[in-house]
Amino acid sequence: MVEHSIPATQAIVTLDVALPGIVWGWIITMNMWAKSIGTGILFVGFYLLKKYPNDETIKAIKMPIIIISIIFIHIFLLFTVLDLHQMFRFWHIFFYPHWTSAITVGAWIVTILVAVLFIMAGAKHFKRDSIYDSFFPLAVILAIPVTLYTAGIMAESTARELWQMPTEMVQMTLSAILVGSATLLLIGNNSFSEDAKKDLAIILGLSAFTAFLLYMGEYIFGSMKAEEVGAVLKYVKEGGAYASMFWIGQTLAYIVPMFLVWLSVSNKSYGTMPLASLSAIAGLWLVKHVWLIIPQLLPMS
Repeated sequence: MVEHSIPATQAIVTLDVALPGIVWGWIITMNMWAKSIGTGILFVGFYLLKKYPNDETIKAIKMPIIIISIIFIHIFLLFTVLDLHQMFRFWHIFFYPHWTSAITVGAWIVTILVAVLFIMAGAKHFKRDSIYDSFFPLAVILAIPVTLYTAGIMAESTARELWQMPTEMVQMTLSAILVGSATLLLIGNNSFSEDAKKDLAIILGLSAFTAFLLYMGEYIFGSMKAEEVGAVLKYVKEGGAYASMFWIGQTLAYIVPMFLVWLSVSNKSYGTMPLASLSAIAGLWLVKHVWLIIPQLLPMS
């Protein structure tokens, strides 16, 4: 809405009006959730291949790691494009790039990452493991900014005090490690050695514990940081609109996996790890969705 124009400079002054309703909905939740799986399996898979270079059961997941990563990164890209206001102009990002935009930088890095993944898939298909192994470190390096750049976009949102860059960067990293280890536990539950299962279980449990600790820090102390955070957190406190979804997500994503990992490591039996993995993967979607929605429920005027 134009308020007035200045003839001398041809400048147009507009009224900055808050957008009503939810702008970032479940499409962005799918974006973040799929991206976590697509990059997380690279992080944890790289760790396994480096720690157990001579384990044939670990070597057997080289192709599944790349296929799953490609699938979920493309799901992430699909929902990214769907969220664009002019989705059929997404190619402008590549032909008219604005390098001050986190979306532009992220799109270029993701494109390079996908190209690297296809090279790795081709190398594995033609049994050129040396090429696969040489490209894997590059894939991991590229996956780091792909994992983190959404945190930058959220932190750019004005008047959303809950989305702070340092905390969101850590949460994005932990989310990737959580579902990356969970996905690999599902893949290798019947074939991995006890040592590999133990490693993955510990990674799953520690990432769940750390992420839960960060959320509880915001839940308990967030109101002391800013009034706006306190007002937002009321949607998950005192029977707020998203209280049930918040605690279901925290329980599934973090509490259940922590408990099952503790039992498994204590008893040296990892039969419950598929359940812990499914719980973490499903619960993360709910956790991401609640944390995405509740700041947008607070009127900014």
